[in-house]
Amino acid sequence: MAPIIRGTRIVHDGWSRFLVAEVTMEDGTRLAREIEDHGRATAVLPYDPTRRVALLVEQFRTPAFYAAGVTSVLEVPAGLLDESEPEEGARREAFEETGVRLGALEPVACGWSMPGISTEQMDLFLAPYEAPDRVGPGGGLVGEHEDITVRELALSELAAMTDRGEVTDIKTLALILTLRVRHPHLFGAA
Repeated sequence: MAPIIRGTRIVHDGWSRFLVAEVTMEDGTRLAREIEDHGRATAVLPYDPTRRVALLVEQFRTPAFYAAGVTSVLEVPAGLLDESEPEEGARREAFEETGVRLGALEPVACGWSMPGISTEQMDLFLAPYEAPDRVGPGGGLVGEHEDITVRELALSELAAMTDRGEVTDIKTLALILTLRVRHPHLFGAA
């Protein structure tokens, strides 16, 4: 017998929904488990293969500050899906956050961001761009108070940062490492 969710109750319903699920495991054990539910998300690493740079964002994240006193986190553009297609969400987030218009996307994976607590599945992409594709200022939406700083960083520096353990956002780390595996020539001498 597979585990069974006997019921759920909502304990908070805002930007995210928090539920408590009553679960019966295969051996008959009954458990209560918390679930954070806010839907699908997407993340993209825009990179310029000619200039060997990538666009990332840096911003204050309250949970990181609360947990570790971290005042800013370097991340790839990412966000919740408003669209039915994750590719369109990735393009929208990249434009809102970095001002770049993306064309082709390279799918990486669709994975669980925190399967022990969250229902979030995140579609991850790599996306080549060229300097003329940066047509907007980025920085996020004013109404969302994101206060984003756009950072265009050399791929060699991003590689060094990952090697030193300085990239602490997991989706960003996964995408940088995937870019290094798929396109290692971008990280060598120019």
